[in-house]
Amino acid sequence: MRSLDEIRAALEACYTSIEGLCEELTDAEWKAQSLCPDWDMRAVVQHVVSIEAVMAGWLPQDDSTPPPFDRAAGFLAGTDDPAVLVEKVRAVFAERRRDLAALSAADLDRPSWMPVGPGTYGRFLEIRVFDFWVHVRDITIPLGRLTDDGGLPAQLALAQVEGSIGYIAGKKVGVPEGGSLAFRLIGPVMRDIDVAVDGRAKQVDRLDNPDATLTTDSTTFIMLACGRIDPQAQIDSGAVSWSGDAELGERAARNLRFTM
Repeated sequence: MRSLDEIRAALEACYTSIEGLCEELTDAEWKAQSLCPDWDMRAVVQHVVSIEAVMAGWLPQDDSTPPPFDRAAGFLAGTDDPAVLVEKVRAVFAERRRDLAALSAADLDRPSWMPVGPGTYGRFLEIRVFDFWVHVRDITIPLGRLTDDGGLPAQLALAQVEGSIGYIAGKKVGVPEGGSLAFRLIGPVMRDIDVAVDGRAKQVDRLDNPDATLTTDSTTFIMLACGRIDPQAQIDSGAVSWSGDAELGERAARNLRFTM
């Protein structure tokens, strides 16, 4: 788990990204289709910020009680109007910034409900960074807007995918028993992620001779893992390539999706 200062900094960057988009989106862009099939840009912002509204002023007391999600309705009221939504976004983020400023390092170790099961509050906040980071790109990629895809928020987002790499390789890609697969991420976040199957697929130290090696950039890797972008388009553009076992490499390129 990252330090309190790192988590604060990553969330601050996420808040700033959403605030910037709220200031820049035109009336037509608010209604444009995002990478989420059922959501326009407004719905993406409503979703990601409503969760922060639910978490405002809340600290977990155990690992089984979720935040008060019923508060989301209060946040969403009137936000079909982008002007109302923007004002509510500012208010929620101001409150969340105060919450984060008041946190102690010990608070990160509090047992907490998380979307993926029992954990700690610090882990929950790292998942929030992941959620924000992906949803920002749900907006910016279709609009053709540039983003800073490196830095701490990207590292935390990648960590959520890397933490499930055994499942992805074993269950989604189908690396066989005794097989291995290497992922070479060439930037903006540079990372070597190696998986071998010995009874089950799991991440291992660097493999010298993996059966197949898939090479891509960290943003494409994360967005493919989230099911947001079309694998074929990334293959056709050269954003994703592979070497070694051609069948396994292609299967990896087409089957990274493990969440939506």
